[in-house]
Amino acid sequence: MKTCLFSLLVVALLLLSCGTSRRMLMSVSISPPIADATDYSNGQVPFVATATYTSKPSPVTPFSATWGACDALGLSTTEVTVSPTGVAQCAGGASGTFFVWAYGMNTDGGGLCGAQNACGGGCGRVTGTALLTCP
Repeated sequence: MKTCLFSLLVVALLLLSCGTSRRMLMSVSISPPIADATDYSNGQVPFVATATYTSKPSPVTPFSATWGACDALGLSTTEVTVSPTGVAQCAGGASGTFFVWAYGMNTDGGGLCGAQNACGGGCGRVTGTALLTCP
């Protein structure tokens, strides 16, 4: 009986320890952190995302992220478009400062949801932002 209980305890400890070494996405940063569209050819600003993880390899640059933009209030906008590779461009007539965002996911097998706010945040998402000024 003691051997059986000891064996169960060892198995339980091994199972618990397996979860602690999982690589998790901790943060996403975007370069350049601040950009003015007038400083770039054709107003196309190439942003690059970097991901920081809890274990190596970390950091990862470029990080393959989901990209988008929102206005200064955090609302969805059509004033700025961002390509899947992070190239942002102001729409004709756009003026002001906007957020460019990039996010990655932490997939833990059940804690995810479909919610996403205009600036890329939401359940399971680790989001970084940069500022883009349109003329």
